[in-house]
Amino acid sequence: MSNSAASPMAASSTSMAGRGSGKTTSFIPELQSMMYALGDSRRPLHETAALVEDIVHTQLINLLHQAAEVALLRGARAISPEDIIFLMRKDKKKLRRLLKYIQFRDYKSKLMKTADDEDPLDSDKYSSSSVNKRQRLAQDFLGSIDQTGEFLALVEDEEMDEVKQERIERLEKQTRNMDLAQYSDFCESRQLSFSKKASKFREWLDCSSLDVKPNAIAMEILSYLAYETVAQIVDLALLVKQDMTPKTGDPFGHAISATFLQYHGSSAEGMSTKREPESPDNTPPSTPSGPLSSGHQGKLHSMAQGNGSLSQDTSSKSKQRKRKKSAAACGAEAQSSAIQPAHIREAIRRYSHKIGPLSPFSSAYRRSGMTFLAC
Repeated sequence: MSNSAASPMAASSTSMAGRGSGKTTSFIPELQSMMYALGDSRRPLHETAALVEDIVHTQLINLLHQAAEVALLRGARAISPEDIIFLMRKDKKKLRRLLKYIQFRDYKSKLMKTADDEDPLDSDKYSSSSVNKRQRLAQDFLGSIDQTGEFLALVEDEEMDEVKQERIERLEKQTRNMDLAQYSDFCESRQLSFSKKASKFREWLDCSSLDVKPNAIAMEILSYLAYETVAQIVDLALLVKQDMTPKTGDPFGHAISATFLQYHGSSAEGMSTKREPESPDNTPPSTPSGPLSSGHQGKLHSMAQGNGSLSQDTSSKSKQRKRKKSAAACGAEAQSSAIQPAHIREAIRRYSHKIGPLSPFSSAYRRSGMTFLAC
């Protein structure tokens, strides 16, 4: 395999040159809908979606090129699912997730053929291996490279996917306060995927410029991996966003702030005692009392009552300033609820690091600094 894989965050010339004709194709509007359906705010930021698009495109291009090299080593004329499965063999959790997706695709094809058939009761012709072709290809290839039986065990493994379960629970909490229109919009966003725009997705990856092109089933898997990459980025970015958000009930933060205030309060008292020693020169003047002071206060009161227009003007200006500040605060609050590009960059940095809070979720497949998010 080639060792020229770039970092997913690097906007390298190789990545931009690899787009070719796909450089004019953009999935930013679709990615904004996908990010909303995966847990982002209702209006994901355009710059965040552009950054996610660049990461996903870079990863898919590198994955596609390495799969083409595997296909050439096999002597194949096209990229097939076996080449992608070979690249994913080191991460068994995500390989099992891919196998479940392949089973789902075969099951969906079987249901579609049964619905279109005039005699749906005749199920013998649907039990052949031609209907489950995706699953059969995956099992045959895994059996050819499996020496211990661990790969074939993934096909029959019914263990719950913790990542999928946490994602579903988060989305269920997100939809609790939605009205009918919002929930309908959310369901439409949930149905969006790269596979529903196959021609645009193929153009986006610039498959026409490849010497070894992926076949139809390989394109299905690539579209699935692209969506899983977006989901993985959103999951990690939400964790980073939650980590960066200050918590009001954090006992450690309260202890730190109390220590900070106590230290700086004592130092401020020391500075004040040094700067203002008790002496007659630094003693403040006494407050005047008697008839002179009362007359002075009455004069000030009459001046405040006489200049009513001035007080009204100042009050109206202060109200306008408050409105502008509240509107700006509402806009900033709406924008702060969305995933920021800084959250994406920090998530990728932590994910690519071998030691850290996100290291258990890191990919097992690394080559020349390239850490795949979906495999």
